[in-house]
Amino acid sequence: MIIQGRSIAKGTGTGPLLITDTPISFLGGVDPKTGIVIDETHPLFGKSIAGKVLVFPYGKGSTVGSYVLYSLAKNHVAPAAIINTECETIIATGAIISEIPTVDRLNGDLPADGVVTVDGTRGTVSFA
Repeated sequence: MIIQGRSIAKGTGTGPLLITDTPISFLGGVDPKTGIVIDETHPLFGKSIAGKVLVFPYGKGSTVGSYVLYSLAKNHVAPAAIINTECETIIATGAIISEIPTVDRLNGDLPADGVVTVDGTRGTVSFA
């Protein structure tokens, strides 16, 4: 199945879904060295985003969050791809400079779990 969305950052990434309905602040919320969510109030606390297709509504917090995404990529612990409900500037900038495929505004529903492929160039998400 293929779901169409809007392209934010080009490239293709495949990985298991890691889904939250809570916005993420990368600055102070995710450890840039390990990729583990360190915000104790976040539902993903203690989980690694490394190699996952990270699904969350939108980012929040400081513009430095873009550079945290970049640090995650440089440390090889970034998400394989990002899917947002509505991607805002902080996440879009971070995804583009980090080359993390990113889409938003999907016109269908994702599975609750499993492995998906995000094509940020075409703006699609595919899964079996």
